Amino acid sequence: MAAHLSRKVPLAELHCHLGAAVTPAIMWSIAHAQGIKLPTRDYWDFRDLITVHPRRPKSFDGYLQLFHWTELIQSSPIAVERAVYEVIGGAYRKNNITTTELRFNPMKRNRGGEQDLDHIIAAAVRGMDKATLEYPVKPGLIFCLDRAFPFELNEIIAEKAIAWRDRGVVGVDIAGPESATFRVADYRRPLRRARQYGLGITIHTGESGPVEEVARVIELLEPDRIGHGVKAAYDPRAMAMLRERGIVLEICPTSNLNTGVVSGWEEFRWIFDQFHRNGVRYTISTDGPEMLKTYIRDELATLGRLGILSVEEQQQIAAASLAASFVPNVSEVPLPLREPARRDVVEREEA
Repeated sequence: MAAHLSRKVPLAELHCHLGAAVTPAIMWSIAHAQGIKLPTRDYWDFRDLITVHPRRPKSFDGYLQLFHWTELIQSSPIAVERAVYEVIGGAYRKNNITTTELRFNPMKRNRGGEQDLDHIIAAAVRGMDKATLEYPVKPGLIFCLDRAFPFELNEIIAEKAIAWRDRGVVGVDIAGPESATFRVADYRRPLRRARQYGLGITIHTGESGPVEEVARVIELLEPDRIGHGVKAAYDPRAMAMLRERGIVLEICPTSNLNTGVVSGWEEFRWIFDQFHRNGVRYTISTDGPEMLKTYIRDELATLGRLGILSVEEQQQIAAASLAASFVPNVSEVPLPLREPARRDVVEREEA
């Protein structure tokens, strides 16, 4: 009996960074079209520069450094439009991904303020529109706040997400490396405001930071989903909170192995077992298919081949991913109704 999911089953990619999702050949083309001076004139060296490599030491910081060139190359309206278009179309052609949520930080695409932020965002929307004209897909954008950014800049990004919510922006995220200046509590109000305007909230946590941060993020920011969150498996309190609140984890196996966050597939076997035992909902994503040289179906196939997930469980994950998406009308499967109650709380607190 096959251990992998049929290619006819449509999938949703819920955790995908734009800077890690464009094929090296397209990135090479975009760079040369803009006259960007690259550190090498050899394409194969360039490909190694922006993708994971077996000989490169595995570390979280090392993985983040790969984004230096991809974000620079994507830093113009023309580049962003083409990048978004190529990712959405490529995901459908290669993996029958019909729902793609692309996340990126628009401030890391405007060359330090040299280019207008709204032009960058409008370009991303055009890229989505072009892809939807060609393929039967439903895409959405998630704007990433950055732990290393000053609060004032992150607040601007959150407000831009609200302003563009009717044009394809569907959520807000907090990403980036650990920072001594970042305080989870500072973001309660801007994320509540984003939620009141109908945006989904997903937070990177339970990856490189301390185990106890997962529960703190849930308590203070009340996210709908959590990016990665694998360390929650080691915290009974976090597991209970995830189950009780119906929060969905966005698990990216190959990414976590490449950053060294998870030691190997056997540890992942234990982590998934903990999720199942505790009734924690999760999805499977790539984090960045081209940078990590993997696709969702590769991730699911590996989990099936290793006996970590059955075909039935893979089918359940595919359905859960569509249901958990922030993109409107991607599934008729209802999620727990948590928002109205939370909004009442927000209104009482702000009154």
